Amino acid sequence: MTILCYHSVEPKWVSPLASTPGEFESHCAWLARRRTLLPLDVAVQRLDPSGRLPRRCAAVTLDDGFEPIYEHAFPVIKRYGIPTTVFVVAQTLTAEGQDVDWVRAPPPWPLRTLNLGQILEMQDAGVDFQSHSWAHRDLPHLDPDACLADLRRSRELLEDLLKRRVPFLAYPRGRHDDDVRKAAARAGYSHAFALPEEPEEPGAYAVPRVGVHRGNSVRTVRVKSARAYLPVRTRVRRLKRQVQPPASQGAPR
Repeated sequence: MTILCYHSVEPKWVSPLASTPGEFESHCAWLARRRTLLPLDVAVQRLDPSGRLPRRCAAVTLDDGFEPIYEHAFPVIKRYGIPTTVFVVAQTLTAEGQDVDWVRAPPPWPLRTLNLGQILEMQDAGVDFQSHSWAHRDLPHLDPDACLADLRRSRELLEDLLKRRVPFLAYPRGRHDDDVRKAAARAGYSHAFALPEEPEEPGAYAVPRVGVHRGNSVRTVRVKSARAYLPVRTRVRRLKRQVQPPASQGAPR
């Protein structure tokens, strides 16, 4: 998989979701030297049917829009010229806001998300912002109408605040099913991004990414930014083609 997914970047939160600033900078320095980094809107046009980018190409995304990325990731992104997409939970930008209630093992202090001023500053510097749903709910557990309403509401609010189109969605925790994918299409998104924990069939509404976690070295990022994504069904089809003789030869005797 060649679309990388980070979450937070901060020194104190010891969590798989929080890369250290030093790790993030070393990753970005290596990626800038060794990979052709594509904006996400370009990347989705260059994906092959298995969800892979061309060799030595990669894209960088961050989920959740945690506030520490403004202090610890944004300067690095600017320094190395990294095209970056941040997927934000839309309700966190409303007047009533939303607590970060979706993290299973939070730190002992409240987790905060980016405010609109920070987002607009980052957007002016070239960072792309897209939807991570309205409220970071487990979308497959919602009924289809509620899922559609959540995803549409998120897109519409973000487009109003950002004054630009928001065609991309990252599923909370990467979780989706057929109803969720249909809702994403009906809600007006052109592509939606997953985080598959096992091989799954890729497509416009199941674009695979790979998570980058605290403790991942540059060597790990090299592997994750080069590893092919091969769904089970694709692998089975290829194996069948390898063992089946051409039609003209008939069945093996």
